[in-house]
Amino acid sequence: MRQHDLPKILRRLCLRTGALAALSLIVPSLGFPSFGLAQDVGSLDPDPLPAIAHPTPGTPAKQLFGRETAPADLAARTIGFYSRGCLSGGIALPVNGPDWQVMRVSRNRYWGNPALIAFLERFAKEVPKVSSWPGILVGDMSQPRGGPMLTGHASHQIGLDVDIWMKPMPSHTLSAAEREEMMSTNVVRADRRDVDPRVWSQDNVAVIRAAAEDPMVQRIFVNAAIKKALCRDARGDRGWLAKVRPYFGHDYHFHVRLKCPAGESACEGQQPVASSEGCDAASFKYWFSDAVLHPRLNPNWKPRPALTLADLPAACRSVLLAK
Repeated sequence: MRQHDLPKILRRLCLRTGALAALSLIVPSLGFPSFGLAQDVGSLDPDPLPAIAHPTPGTPAKQLFGRETAPADLAARTIGFYSRGCLSGGIALPVNGPDWQVMRVSRNRYWGNPALIAFLERFAKEVPKVSSWPGILVGDMSQPRGGPMLTGHASHQIGLDVDIWMKPMPSHTLSAAEREEMMSTNVVRADRRDVDPRVWSQDNVAVIRAAAEDPMVQRIFVNAAIKKALCRDARGDRGWLAKVRPYFGHDYHFHVRLKCPAGESACEGQQPVASSEGCDAASFKYWFSDAVLHPRLNPNWKPRPALTLADLPAACRSVLLAK
């Protein structure tokens, strides 16, 4: 069995059992940052989505924004909150840069606010200076017009979120097939209580630290086991650890979230993180509890209704309808 066949098999199991599928929906439906049970491979020949002939007020917004393949020809700005908003005048990150390469290009999720593009260029340039990594592999950012996504994320809607793979950029330019089928590295141990020492190194610490120390970064989401390792392995100034927050999933990547850019009044940011490192035992008690490590699904659980256009800021209608 090839490695990239595994996500397909897991999806079939989800359909048969309903258990993993339900779990994969719980967290996004609550409006939290993205997480995945396994990585999805992309496609070298993705089928275009058919147009929606007669959208109604109840049509899920993800069905509308997920069909937009180009940005709105409007001034670049972020509108709304990370999990309830859209992106005007989105900018595409070049799929190849001197210190980065974009993965899963077929998803068309490599768009962002100009502030996110500037951050990635700045951060990628720093990575080879602080680690042995030649550069970074960039996962999902936002869709061309932001908004809710058809799969995989509750946030990533306003062009200020990006997933960075836990895998160094190779020294060669990846082929189209490699970008769609290559997998990142799961750095979490099988029991999920710590990182896997076979793949975790000081390079991981240095790369995450470089991102966290950027002044535009609001939060970084990682698996709790990764946060635990960072707390243990960090050297010197540890103030950056406060920005790194444990969350479900995030075994294969870390999720960087930027602050609202200066002067963008339509952007709804978050409160700054507390100054505490978050490395005390109390901070990990919940994340390493049996309820989290071995969740039991409620058979009566139902996902929240999908967001509609009416649930998003009013300006998102103009973004969706713009040429």
